Amino acid sequence: MEFIIHDTLTAMADLLAGPLADRPGALREMLAPIRPAIPAPGDIVDVHHQGGGFRVDVEDPRYLPAVRAMIEADVLGQVRRELERASRALKDARQADSLQVMFVLGDPDNEHLTKVGGGYYGMGGSPGWLYLLGWPSEEVIGRIAHCAVHEFHHNVRYTNVEWDPARVTVGEHVVAEGLAEAFVRELSGPEAMGPWSRMVTGEELERAHELIMDAFDLQGMWNTPAYVLGDSAMRLFGQEPRGVPDMAGYAVGLRLVDRALAERGLSAAEATLLPAARLLGRAQPGETNPDS
Repeated sequence: MEFIIHDTLTAMADLLAGPLADRPGALREMLAPIRPAIPAPGDIVDVHHQGGGFRVDVEDPRYLPAVRAMIEADVLGQVRRELERASRALKDARQADSLQVMFVLGDPDNEHLTKVGGGYYGMGGSPGWLYLLGWPSEEVIGRIAHCAVHEFHHNVRYTNVEWDPARVTVGEHVVAEGLAEAFVRELSGPEAMGPWSRMVTGEELERAHELIMDAFDLQGMWNTPAYVLGDSAMRLFGQEPRGVPDMAGYAVGLRLVDRALAERGLSAAEATLLPAARLLGRAQPGETNPDS
């Protein structure tokens, strides 16, 4: 697979060194290649701000040093190298010919990004694209490339496993997140994993596990994020909270995946090709033998 890594770090450094009034236009130009893959309506600058991206309507002395630190650390080179390793590790799976990757600086004052999301996130659901966003704190800067691997795993998985937005289940989405983290761990060790699967523990984890398993077969992509991202994200999106702790789907997903991998003697790479119901030995609606 060919990885096309957009040099957004240079573009953002140039943007931030220029006049404030020119920055919205420069940001639109930088994001123009990925705009068709972002379904949210409206001005892409507003979408960027709503998603936790750095502000282009205020002067912030933290931004340019953060970008320069990522250039010095060769973050985009790290992303390329980790994606190439991941692609080789998933050589038995069908992969697209190419994948474009765009990283954007986050807003360190966005509480949902920093406190709920752990400072960074990615999206790998748009065909042909990976989108990454983060604030490069000391804890985050070395993990951005591993986040790219997590999103790449989704991309490869759903090149091989059907993702129908109308029929995808809560279980499939939760397992996908757990399996992507298990793959990152398999490729680079537990220290490479994101913080999301460790955010919910104890009684909250048990409660989340019960809620998610009760909704495991609930269909529709409009339902699944509530069980993966939790209540704070639902309130942010203007949707109905379901009583799920923030980011609980990652912890529950990893728990389910680890149990299934141990029971079946599979690696995370091998499990990439199995739908959640088959991996967990659950029958889908109308199916009597999930392992057939």
